[in-house]
Amino acid sequence: MKLRKALDKAREARQDGALPAMEDILPAGDLEVPAGEPLGPDASGYLSPVYSESRRVTIDSSLAASHHCVCLDASSCDVEPFKVLRAQILRRTREHGWRTIMVTSALPNEGKTVTTINLAATFAREFSQTVLLVDCDLHKQAVHKYLGIASDRGLIDFLKDQRPLSELIMWPQVDKLTLISGGRTVPDATELLGSPRMHALLAEMKDRYQDRYIFFDVPPLLSGADAMAFAPLVDCVLMVVAAGQTPVEEVQRAVALIPAEKFLGFVLNRHLGPSQRYYAYGRDSRSSAV
Repeated sequence: MKLRKALDKAREARQDGALPAMEDILPAGDLEVPAGEPLGPDASGYLSPVYSESRRVTIDSSLAASHHCVCLDASSCDVEPFKVLRAQILRRTREHGWRTIMVTSALPNEGKTVTTINLAATFAREFSQTVLLVDCDLHKQAVHKYLGIASDRGLIDFLKDQRPLSELIMWPQVDKLTLISGGRTVPDATELLGSPRMHALLAEMKDRYQDRYIFFDVPPLLSGADAMAFAPLVDCVLMVVAAGQTPVEEVQRAVALIPAEKFLGFVLNRHLGPSQRYYAYGRDSRSSAV
């Protein structure tokens, strides 16, 4: 119900002239990406889309593992903590009809990008939805670097050059996961993230796919204005906190910048919980609690 209200509000804004009509900036079919459309669940309820038109890219598994993107390997024992996070996030977001999730942190180097990649990969393995990962850190893009794929074009090319999204969406050969890289870095990232074109894009993303979760990797809250400009566009905000590293005062300052009704919770990264005594969980990729 909340999602429907948001969509209705977006449509009203377009009618009022506050936002451009999507068909004026995105030709019909650009977001459809027929190759990414789920074919429908099998007998077990598992969706299995066929990506024949999205640009296929190959992840450098060794490089991704070195950056602790552990959930790309479904057999990794490090996946378990992220499955716990997934269950908690699914419960909270389904209660509210939320599907667009901004992942940020208070300060740089707290593990937000790694956490976003691991969450997106874990959600993509769940039965009933597909996942889109979007790199919105337009000052310091890292998703493509951690995965070892090229980023010669991306979100910037859509926002500034009106390049169709169908040319920008990549399939990293992980079932049900697609991604959009940032493209090039730009000095006016804050203005672009809060632009009418970005507003219209998110409204269209939410309206087009009712079974898709969209994760946005966004810069730290205290490092600039990008996250604050982008937060009003998403359904909810998840904050990554590095255990034993992020000062409590900085966390409190960052939380105060998030609209209270959108705050989903914290992910405590690099936490060595008591479960380590019983299971061979990994290293920096450990995360717990929402």
